[in-house]
Amino acid sequence: MLKSVAVRDYMTSAMITLAPEIHVVKAAQTMMEYRLTGAPVLDENNRLVGYLSEKDCLHTVLSAIYHGEIGDRVMDRMTKEVKTCHPDDSIAVVAERFLQDNCRMYPVVEKSKLVGMISRQSILKALQYVGIG
Repeated sequence: MLKSVAVRDYMTSAMITLAPEIHVVKAAQTMMEYRLTGAPVLDENNRLVGYLSEKDCLHTVLSAIYHGEIGDRVMDRMTKEVKTCHPDDSIAVVAERFLQDNCRMYPVVEKSKLVGMISRQSILKALQYVGIG
């Protein structure tokens, strides 16, 4: 039996976040340093305004290769319509969403504030609470 089925019990609250104004090259360096596939983008009020993924950064790489331009900022390349979840959501519902969406991670938002991140790996940690045999 699972200890709990709420996102809040499996999410991580220690997060690396990005500001919309920084350059994509700097953001990509931060993501590589922390071995992240993406990171939430927060405004000056700590509200989620986007998400920058490795895939988003590839646009800047191609722009540099083909046009010699690397001036993109995070706000130019981030995904603005971010799929999120709430800390009280069921991990079963979120697991189903992971199966449907092409996401590796969801920002967890409560009262318009980013409170954590939940990944596919975080959901898999719930298996340690399932009794087998």
